[in-house]
Amino acid sequence: MFKHLRRTALLSLFSLAMASTASADNNATVQKFYDLLSNPGSESHVAAFKEATADSWESIGNYSGKNKSSAAFLGQMGGFAKLIPDLNWAVQAMHTDGNVVTVRSRATGTPVGPLFGVDGQGRSFDILTIDIHTLADGKIIKTYHVEDWAGALAQLKGK
Repeated sequence: MFKHLRRTALLSLFSLAMASTASADNNATVQKFYDLLSNPGSESHVAAFKEATADSWESIGNYSGKNKSSAAFLGQMGGFAKLIPDLNWAVQAMHTDGNVVTVRSRATGTPVGPLFGVDGQGRSFDILTIDIHTLADGKIIKTYHVEDWAGALAQLKGK
């Protein structure tokens, strides 16, 4: 009986260790996404993002069906690099459940021109973001995201 219990306990520990390693690997992969957001003009961060995401990766920010591909997302990031040179996207919390990583982050920056049509006249923004990343085979395949851009625009307007 004790032999069976020891084997069961060892298998449980092994399973926990494997799950912990998978979670750490998934978290490291997802962190590359945020490294790009904070360094949108960096070619090395673009390369790391491409390595961390599947070729079919989708960015889903609403239910319009107009999801962004990797190429469209990287184009947007290139624009952000010029518009918000001090953009910082800091991970505040990362929670992993199997192949899903949920991230709460904080985006800050000072646009040097109009952002979504609002000239902030040198003002900065500080907003909350929530993302849900789904991974398969060690790569991000889908990202659902919500950012408080309305809050950013209110801050840029000085309200």
